[in-house]
Amino acid sequence: MAAASLSEPQVLAHAKRRLFPDASEPNAYSVVDTQFAADEWLSGTPIPHELRTQLAPFNRVRLGGGYPDLVGVRRLESELLAVERFGDQPPLVAVEAKGYATDGSVDVERGIVQAYDRLHEANAAYVAAPRTAVSQSARTLARELNVGVLGVATDGRVDALEVPRVVGNRTSDDATAIRFQATAQGVADASFGLNHPKNYLAYPLAHYHEETTEALLERHVVGATDDARRGAEFLGLVEQVPSGVSPTPLGEEVVRFALHRHGSVDAALPVFENWKRSRKRFCDVAPEWGLLARRVVWAYPATQLLVEELQTMHDDGVTEPSLVDLVEWLHVQHPTFTVELFVRGTDAVRSRVLSDDGELRVSELVDGNVFHSPTVFQLKTMLYHAGLLADRGREPHRLDPTGDTWRLREPLDAGR
Repeated sequence: MAAASLSEPQVLAHAKRRLFPDASEPNAYSVVDTQFAADEWLSGTPIPHELRTQLAPFNRVRLGGGYPDLVGVRRLESELLAVERFGDQPPLVAVEAKGYATDGSVDVERGIVQAYDRLHEANAAYVAAPRTAVSQSARTLARELNVGVLGVATDGRVDALEVPRVVGNRTSDDATAIRFQATAQGVADASFGLNHPKNYLAYPLAHYHEETTEALLERHVVGATDDARRGAEFLGLVEQVPSGVSPTPLGEEVVRFALHRHGSVDAALPVFENWKRSRKRFCDVAPEWGLLARRVVWAYPATQLLVEELQTMHDDGVTEPSLVDLVEWLHVQHPTFTVELFVRGTDAVRSRVLSDDGELRVSELVDGNVFHSPTVFQLKTMLYHAGLLADRGREPHRLDPTGDTWRLREPLDAGR
């Protein structure tokens, strides 16, 4: 393979594989800029489908004065950074890729300057380029600007020619969205498999009991115990630790509430049997537990964003917003977060919904199948049961986005 065959999308794909090798790794997440979702890169040069699949998911994330080619969060290996750890959280990383242009040139220096600009909001920045195109003067410039250099070989090998120091920086709204996705609470295909908050509230109770957690859940609450654990983790009730699963302070508070309300976990868990397969609003049939559910789902970061923006829409006269109305509104205010929260992460869907420059194609939102089920079905239904939203969620294949309303159950009057 000739060196000049390393196009910018190919360089970026190799760099992504080196920095983010496992999409399922905990506390790690990355997105590639929407320009790489196009069918062609240079005129007449297609981006193969398999290459776009490697680069997906796509989103447009603004950092500093522009849009890096790749943004992600991950605890990187020591050979990629000048320090081995950055506090308790993995660093936010930005990457600019440069490949061979039609005239055979590679503008590595420009990539270094672009990467340096991203350090206004990223913790580490890199330029990725064909290794043979990285000059000594480019490496010197990168060292002076604290930019890492990833040299990409024709066989796909990626070497860290220069490693950056991790820096602490302010966090923009876009950066926050990517950080959120990299946490245990980020919205993923596996985040919420069940749509009733009782299933997640019960998990720390069953865990606290001396009997096997799964056996207690199956007996009193729900058979899908893995989904119950996973959802409890996403709601911040439990967390993964080296020894297994451990309750968080919020999860311990759920246990304390059960002990106060029922006297013991043994007495509390059988009460959950009364709510099996119930479609009635949870906060109406079990007001005290409903208030607890409201507190738990309010602690979930996406809930606060949704409620605040729905209230603002109400203040502006949009009292019956449809799902399309909400996503269009949110994308203006919080574009990166909106895409991550509502739009499925596949190459096919993101390419349909977002233009090459990251603009929202509103006409594509009329298809329910482009939406993220854990948000439009499970999360929305939990917000309904907690008393925050007026209507329950629907599965994407049963969803009419133009008729699916997202209104607060109790909006506040403006000026009060």
